[in-house]
Formats: sequence, structure tokens, C-alpha cells
Amino acid sequence: MTAPRRALVIIDVQQEYFTGRLPIQFPPREHSLARILEAADAAEAAGIPIVVVQHDSGQGAPVFAPGTPGYELHPALATRVGADWKRVVKHHASVLAGTGLEEWLRQEGIDTLTLVGYMTNNCVLGTSVDGATRGLGIEVLSDATGAIDLFNAASNADSRTVHTTLMALLHSNWAAVADVVTWVNATQEAASLPKSNLIASAQGI
Repeated sequence: MTAPRRALVIIDVQQEYFTGRLPIQFPPREHSLARILEAADAAEAAGIPIVVVQHDSGQGAPVFAPGTPGYELHPALATRVGADWKRVVKHHASVLAGTGLEEWLRQEGIDTLTLVGYMTNNCVLGTSVDGATRGLGIEVLSDATGAIDLFNAASNADSRTVHTTLMALLHSNWAAVADVVTWVNATQEAASLPKSNLIASAQGI
């Protein structure tokens, strides 16, 4: 089996998710942030390209408006961004939608995206589905992502339920889901992460 050619994609580790209107609830945001930084350290050690993404909702938007505190990267990540990291600004849930990132990935020979960051229930989900339909391999690191509580007219779900359910959903079809330690071991061995499928997931295999 050909070794995956990975890029670590750090999605929207912005202050809006820490001190703003969309605080990450599960896993605890300080815990997932620490795992994100561990993944970045491991990627650099393995020579894996790193992409850091910021969401831009436009001037005057209630969240992620450029020039506001919530738009800024969390300081722990901002101080770690390397000169050779790819910077991307997005306007949609998927990091691939209208950003030119897919073209860069193809030029660099990258065929697998390892996703960390926020939110599980929006941009991680959106990028996973979009990336898979574009023929990219998708990996999601479960302890380096996070979700919020959801309450709306359709129903409600606490953040733990949202996150764990979406990890099971993604692993059943769209992505290989693992924790950071497992992923680091895979990068050191130049190995792919195991992935389930709908039939195996339906039968609990």
C-alpha cells in the first residue's frame, strides 16, 4: 500500500471558540488545543506540511469578523505558526471551497488531509465530506477537534453527544478517525489509519 502523502490542516483555532460566542464544550477546549499543538509538533518533526485556516464571516458579522478579537488565532497557536506553514482564509464550512487550497494540495502531491480544529459539527464535518468527494483521503483526530451544545427548533444535543456521534458517522464512511497518539505513530511508520465502512459499522464489526 502506498504511504499517504499528508497535510495537517488546522481549522479555525480562533478566539471565537475560546472567549467569544461559540465556546467549544467537548472535548474541553484547552484539552483539544493541547492535542492540536502536539499534532503540529509531530507534523513538523515528520516533515508533514501544515495548513492553518481562519474563518472570515465578513465585516460587521456577529462572529469571525476581521479586526475583532474573535477572529484572531488563539495565542498558543499564533506563536507557533511557522514561516513555511500554508495560510488560508475561508468563507464557507469547507476549507476547500473557494480558497484555492485544493490546487495547492495537488501541486504539492498531497493526497490525504489530517483535520484538527473546530468545529466538529460544522467545518470539520463540511471539510471531511467535501474532501472525500474530491478524491482526497481524510483523517480526523478526535481529541484535537471539538463541538458545541446545540439547541434549536429541530431538536437539541449536548456537545459530547454531538462530537461522539459525528466521530462515529465520519469513521463509518467519510474519514479515518483516530486520536493524536495513534496518528503520530502512523506518521512515524508512514502508515495509513484504519477506516471503517457503512456495512461494518451497521453490523458492529
